[in-house]
Amino acid sequence: MRLLFEIDRKDYARCTRTFRRDSARAVIIKDGRIAMIHSLRYDHYKFPGGGIENGEDPVQAMMRETREETGLIVIPDSVREYGYVHRIQKSDIDPEECFVQDNYYYLCEVSDEMTATQLEDYEKEGAYTLEYAEPALAIRKNREAKSNPYHLMLEREARVLETLIADGLL
Repeated sequence: MRLLFEIDRKDYARCTRTFRRDSARAVIIKDGRIAMIHSLRYDHYKFPGGGIENGEDPVQAMMRETREETGLIVIPDSVREYGYVHRIQKSDIDPEECFVQDNYYYLCEVSDEMTATQLEDYEKEGAYTLEYAEPALAIRKNREAKSNPYHLMLEREARVLETLIADGLL
């Protein structure tokens, strides 16, 4: 899978251990819009998907997380690798810990059938809602959220959207 870009804060020189938590995300395009999770409470956007559990295949994680967060059912035969973003930085919680994450993005299609969402408490609190968004709107809203604690994630999502546009997919 190709590296889309890297986010390296270069702030981890004093770290003595590493914590790794990879994620897998769905890129679902329909009529020039993109399926995004819109946090109605914080007014930002993210791709459907999330953390890969120990021993879990990234594609299976993407399909599971997409179903849980949006109710959308990914068609397995439609899944194609798009790229990944590598992130490395000092942990926000522990100054001696380095946080490393590869975020895998997969182009895919979804069934017309949907299931009920299964949101975690923080997702309910953020009022996470599926929205087929205009890419420019999602980019703008994420870039306006500079005080948001998820600022790096939001910038990552904005840059992935820009890459999709540059590649002629949006």
